[in-house]
Amino acid sequence: MKLFRLFNPPHIRSCCFFFLLIVNVPAFSQKIAKRKIRKLLQKSEIVQDHFTGFALYDQDRDKMIYELNADKYFTPASNTKLFTLYTALEMLGDSIPGLRYITRGDSLIFWGTGDPSLLHSYLKSTKVYSFLKNSPPELFYSPNNYSGDIFGRGWPLDNYNDYYQAEITALPVEDNVALVFADQTGTLQIKPFCLKMYLKQDSSFHPGSFTVLRKVFENEFAYPAGPVPAGFKQEIPWKTSAALTIGLLQDTLKRSIGIADLPMPSSAHTLYSIKADSVYKRMLLVSDNFIAEQLLLVCSSLLHGTLNADSAIAYSRKNFLNDLPDKPQWVDGSGLSRHDLFTPRTIVALLKKIRDKVGDEEKLHNMLPAGGKTGTLRTAYQTDNGVPFVWAKTGSLSNNHNQSGYVITRKGKRLIFSFMNNNFVRPTSDIRAEMVRIITEIHNRF
Repeated sequence: MKLFRLFNPPHIRSCCFFFLLIVNVPAFSQKIAKRKIRKLLQKSEIVQDHFTGFALYDQDRDKMIYELNADKYFTPASNTKLFTLYTALEMLGDSIPGLRYITRGDSLIFWGTGDPSLLHSYLKSTKVYSFLKNSPPELFYSPNNYSGDIFGRGWPLDNYNDYYQAEITALPVEDNVALVFADQTGTLQIKPFCLKMYLKQDSSFHPGSFTVLRKVFENEFAYPAGPVPAGFKQEIPWKTSAALTIGLLQDTLKRSIGIADLPMPSSAHTLYSIKADSVYKRMLLVSDNFIAEQLLLVCSSLLHGTLNADSAIAYSRKNFLNDLPDKPQWVDGSGLSRHDLFTPRTIVALLKKIRDKVGDEEKLHNMLPAGGKTGTLRTAYQTDNGVPFVWAKTGSLSNNHNQSGYVITRKGKRLIFSFMNNNFVRPTSDIRAEMVRIITEIHNRF
């Protein structure tokens, strides 16, 4: 005992105890105080003036940090695409099924899978095109494997003329959207060119500014009298039909295609078209509604061969999403419908599942809009010395604006968040700016 006192006097023991306290400080400092996050939101006048939901989760500690109305249901808008993404990740492999087909004698009969990439303006997949172009047998298209509607449940009919509400089909071609534009001579043109005969001037049409309006139930595109503005461009969904699909394919392939009203046999072959990751990335970066809706059809094609978004959603809810905190009310692939309803804590749980399924943080971040760098968040955030710190999916409808994704703080904390804003009457830009301010402060302080 005397020997111990000789080599461990009281001032040394005190120093050792103090040293142990210092060593343990970083462990305590890893925790983000719930009260600090609460104060951050409570001090925001904008957050307080409408229905706001917020959930912040610590990935490394596997614990929810703070929740505000996180168990309440919100209109998610394009945050719905995260559910479509996870379903596709679970159901599809590395490549998208682009076509189903059989050969009977000297005929090749094919069915669509819902694949959005055929002659897509950005994805530019050519495998299906080349296959049909170079197949020796006579071609026949069977359109009877789609059992859904042209629009998702709850979609507003008055948006039919807007580029973001293209019709849903078994075999989409060129995004199912026409491009109307002014050529160098100031003449109005349309692509695909086969629609040119339906582009007509209407002297009785007097919009506030120059625009082109398609009739609701047919491909007749009207534009007002007067000069066409230089550089004019407008994307307008066309009215889909099996006849138009065949016409577009014939015009592109330069070969005849017939219609065969035949059920698809289970033995039909599958032709794969494009890498799945490239489709997911395009859907998320620009919030592409068309791709999201068509991806659900592709998923449904793997179930019973019949294309129907409802069956894909039901299958996903039963088999992949049955462990979420709150049962999702999910009706479409894109979030155009206000019938979609999710809670912030359910979206956080979904983002955890997406993270685990992708299994590569860099790959996951690369698919999502990066604050200050890419996609719908390119101009929303500033980077931290050129490095993005937030990767998230936005979602907007009138009076609704949401953001859900991943944050890495300056201290290296890896967080998941869902920030949902519904029923506000102030400008959306105010809501967006306030979300950015709060998420940026979380990044800077913690």
